[in-house]
Amino acid sequence: MPYRKYAEAFGHKIIRLFEGLGRVSGLGFEVIKDIFRGKINLELVYEQMVKIGIESIPLALITALFVGMVFAIQIAGEFVKFGAGNYVGGVMGIGIARELGPAITGIVIAARVAASITAEIGTMQVKEQIDALRALGANPIRYLIIPRFISAIFMLPLLTIFADIVGLFGGYIVAIYLGTINPAEYMETAQNLLEMWDIVGGLIKTAIFGLLIALIACYKGMRTKGGARGVGEATTSSVVTSLITLFIVNYFLSVLFFK
Repeated sequence: MPYRKYAEAFGHKIIRLFEGLGRVSGLGFEVIKDIFRGKINLELVYEQMVKIGIESIPLALITALFVGMVFAIQIAGEFVKFGAGNYVGGVMGIGIARELGPAITGIVIAARVAASITAEIGTMQVKEQIDALRALGANPIRYLIIPRFISAIFMLPLLTIFADIVGLFGGYIVAIYLGTINPAEYMETAQNLLEMWDIVGGLIKTAIFGLLIALIACYKGMRTKGGARGVGEATTSSVVTSLITLFIVNYFLSVLFFK
């Protein structure tokens, strides 16, 4: 029966999903274990910090600026209609610190860095360079995964801080010049309504995003097969999986932190 065939196919997909989650979790435990053992190459960590963080700054800031401006356009006019224009700054601050800043940074990094990490490690995998590392007695986790793992965890919150500032500034410009909001009221309500936990919670979220992006990208790269075509498929799968994971995790973290 066709229904049975579809059910079996769906069941196999669910099984593969949980198998993948188990393997990624196992990789994460191996990485954390080696980190606590002190197996960290600081030179490689600094190199990855530049690639993951510094080189992503222009893209993250441009995205944050225009998202903040669009967000301000959407809320400023509506708030003014109902006589609540003085709350625009506070709502902008909370929205950007809790959600827009972390989400924008996570999406940008997932789109740019996850693809880069998977393509780089995947190419090494199909060329058997990772097997050569093992043959020489080197640990691929130490040289390939740990530097990217640490860099993503530390650099995403830093990028988020810049994204929050730029997004709030973009909202300020639009709200003042297009929404006819009083500049003093904008800044005052932003200071009064925005709490420290809103900022800290958003930064914790992005650190978790960085952890997940690095693990997923490295796992996909290590599992790459099939030459150049396999690298392309692994890269696409890495970006899609990272984005879906971020959206799902973001919901639960938002409920946990800001409910």
